[in-house]
Amino acid sequence: MTAPAPRTLLISPTDLRAIVAGVGLNALMDELIQSLTVALRELDDSVTQVHKREGFSLTAEARPLGALEWMPVLRRGETLTMKVVGSCPANVLDAGLPTLIATHSLYDARTGHLMAVMDGVFATALRTGAASAVASRCLASADSKVLGLVGCGAQAVTQLHALSRVFRLEQVLVHDVDPEAARSFVRRVAFLGLDVRPTLLADLESRSDILCTATTVAPGSGPVISGHALKPHAHINAVGADRPGKTELPLALLRRSLVCPDLPGQARLEGECQQLHPDQIGPDLATVVQQPEEFQGWRERNTVFDSTGHALEDQVVTRMLLEYARRMGLGTWVTLEGLGGDPLDPYSLVHGDPPGLSELPRRATGS
Repeated sequence: MTAPAPRTLLISPTDLRAIVAGVGLNALMDELIQSLTVALRELDDSVTQVHKREGFSLTAEARPLGALEWMPVLRRGETLTMKVVGSCPANVLDAGLPTLIATHSLYDARTGHLMAVMDGVFATALRTGAASAVASRCLASADSKVLGLVGCGAQAVTQLHALSRVFRLEQVLVHDVDPEAARSFVRRVAFLGLDVRPTLLADLESRSDILCTATTVAPGSGPVISGHALKPHAHINAVGADRPGKTELPLALLRRSLVCPDLPGQARLEGECQQLHPDQIGPDLATVVQQPEEFQGWRERNTVFDSTGHALEDQVVTRMLLEYARRMGLGTWVTLEGLGGDPLDPYSLVHGDPPGLSELPRRATGS
């Protein structure tokens, strides 16, 4: 008897809402921060192979739109996680869409079978905030109480959420070149119950213990802060640089700081590290997590986490969300690949009998 063809699990935004409702945003963020910490601590190149982001620049009528990119990570003999992400800063105004639109897919690394597909907008935001929390817990002063956010778009929400889970924040200072974005940010993060205040950029720089830059500044238009009046121990999470020529921090600040990239080869092409000579770049985040005692003294000096987006983060958040979907019986099973016919005859799929009721989409049972 022929075995049924493998199916693919689709996780929709509705399924993700059910996960959040059942688990809670704080619990998800806490678990993700811990899981990412463990993944970085145990990162082994012989087991996990991570490639830097690659992609295409997007244009229309000679106008730059952004980029469409892919980020793969292979766990040898198990699974390959692939994120495809579009980064188009004009999306919000032109189409009413997020700047970042993404999907995550999971493949069986032994057969190539597509095991699952899910939304990546929520997952990307969640994991980027979690990465900053991991870095800040290693590099920022443990007594940090004031957080500054430069750029009040979507990513600023998860930066604040994640950092509020690992620091006792007493005040959050925010600034955006669009004053309305700064004002609306207060409403968007009201669920956190924190003291959030729009302020002048100079005030934010001088008062923040931890500072996050998450802007859509155009390539060649940075920096977005001066770096002149920062506290001696200020830690910066630089999140916005994601393509050649796009940087947020001044070179003088980078040169006097310990600069820790998430993925060095990628950061040298797209992150703040593209401004530096290789000898001026510090350890990657995995090294900092694995050897925290080596960098303890930097907690009282300026440090920078160059966050360009690490595919390992996508693997960790995808695994976490799929595990919750399995436990809760969420998702829809579908047959997408032509795997049910004669494996030696590629035309058997189109010559065979119509699919039976057993092959129609149905809800996941969690089994």
